[in-house]
Amino acid sequence: MLRSLLIENIAVIQRAELSFQPGLSVLSGETGAGKSIIIDALNAILGGRVSRELIRTGESRACVTAEFDTLSPETLRIARELGIGETDTLILRREIYLDGRNACRINGQPATLAMLKTLGEGLVSIYGQHDGLHLMNEQLHIDYLDAFGGLEGEIGTYLEGYESLLHLNRRMKALRMSAAEREKRLSLLPRQIDELRQAAVRPGEQDELISLRAQLRSGEKIADGVDEASSLLDGEEEREGAAALLAQAAKALARSAQFSAAAEGLERKARELSVLAQELSSEVAEVRRQADFAPQKLEETEERLERISRLCVKYGVEADGLEEHLSALEAEYHALENVDDSLDELKEQYAVQRAELYEAAGRLHALRKQAGDTLSQRIRKELADLDLKNARFGVEIDDLRQEGQARFTKKGTDQVRFLLSANAGEDLKPLSKVASGGELSRIMLAMKNVLSAGEQGVTSVFDEVDAGVSGRAASRVGEKLYAIARGRQVLCVTHLPQIACLADWQYYVAKFSEDGRTFTSAQLLDEEGRIREIARMNAGLHVTQATLDGARELLQQAEAYKKSRNA
Repeated sequence: MLRSLLIENIAVIQRAELSFQPGLSVLSGETGAGKSIIIDALNAILGGRVSRELIRTGESRACVTAEFDTLSPETLRIARELGIGETDTLILRREIYLDGRNACRINGQPATLAMLKTLGEGLVSIYGQHDGLHLMNEQLHIDYLDAFGGLEGEIGTYLEGYESLLHLNRRMKALRMSAAEREKRLSLLPRQIDELRQAAVRPGEQDELISLRAQLRSGEKIADGVDEASSLLDGEEEREGAAALLAQAAKALARSAQFSAAAEGLERKARELSVLAQELSSEVAEVRRQADFAPQKLEETEERLERISRLCVKYGVEADGLEEHLSALEAEYHALENVDDSLDELKEQYAVQRAELYEAAGRLHALRKQAGDTLSQRIRKELADLDLKNARFGVEIDDLRQEGQARFTKKGTDQVRFLLSANAGEDLKPLSKVASGGELSRIMLAMKNVLSAGEQGVTSVFDEVDAGVSGRAASRVGEKLYAIARGRQVLCVTHLPQIACLADWQYYVAKFSEDGRTFTSAQLLDEEGRIREIARMNAGLHVTQATLDGARELLQQAEAYKKSRNA
């Protein structure tokens, strides 16, 4: 659970510190006040991609710190695997610099962005308006269904058979090669395999090196400026430095001070400047000693990045795919080495394994059908709760196996897509063709609630998922968010009073100007503050006593609803 969030120099937020509790917390405020920036900051601490443009104008860095407790067993396991050790609390910190550098820490220990991202997946789930676009993407529907059905084990078994069949296919291709072609590949592959083994490029290594290079380059710039300042202060063989010249000036003025009160005052100022110059020289020297600049390390980093880039171009794959490409080359070499196998024997093995894979795909299809039926039923119930009582949701699963023929993929032989009928009497149609904005918001909320039901200790963040929703439907969305928050911590950015009134905690996010700069603040509201804010959400600029009374009544109704649900 998210306990606190400290944001420094993110966009219009100079500094904001928020503490959170269990239940439903709502962030409200005028459009453009900075509510979604708080979500952006949270995404940054979870290892998400962040643009340097997010750093507040005039600042050299931004920083986000988040504290989590009540950790799930899975998160604790991941923390141990990452070397963080036994802990009841996780404190994640990320600093973002203008030069693209990132400095990350977990419980005070240096960490990588990949570590933040790995941990973040078990700490927070962020659902924004763009997630509706993911629902429209039919390529992802099979993944949603498999996650809901808990089919990881069956998919793993199928994938083993799939990889084995691919390996057999490679061996058969090797036997069909001419002797000359085989010899050519056998002479080329060891060199390529050796080159990739020696390079030993890890997934994520290129991003780490780019970040390190930026850090080392900034160290070089720091060292250059500090070295020049040191030379000017301390001097060189051919000339005196500013510190020595100020000391000499003080001595010269001391001779005149015996005869002139004005000279005495100047001598005192010169002595002060001389002392300050000496202190400045010492501090400059200390900064130089601490400057993280190692020319040899920068050169090694540049060379490593260049080597990775050459390999990517040579083999036509991304840096993170080089390891997988090496495995493929090793498998091909092994297949070519065993060309003494009988092609007829391999064909027999291939036929047997293909039949087994065909059956495994069939079992996977049957399990998906079961999961699809259950998913449809649960989402229909959720949609009814969200004031879409006539809506019907369906999962279409096409098995592409026909009379023993099939085109196998890593995910089996199924095509999955979600269907919807939003109104009574209409046929089920692909989600992308029938869902309006408001319907899509509620469908996404329903699906996220169903699909994430098994997650433990995960904070759910909803960033304006109420887009296109109003009136009675808005009340139903608020009730659903409140219901979800009974089993987990929920944070929600909203403009709707029907949702805000059901919150356990409400934060008001405001933007203001001072000395020509823009700032954003976030304040936890008390009861009177909530009444004023909900009245503003209802009436906009024209808040009257009537709208204040209406807001108070709305909160009273929400409190009565919550008591009835908790009884």
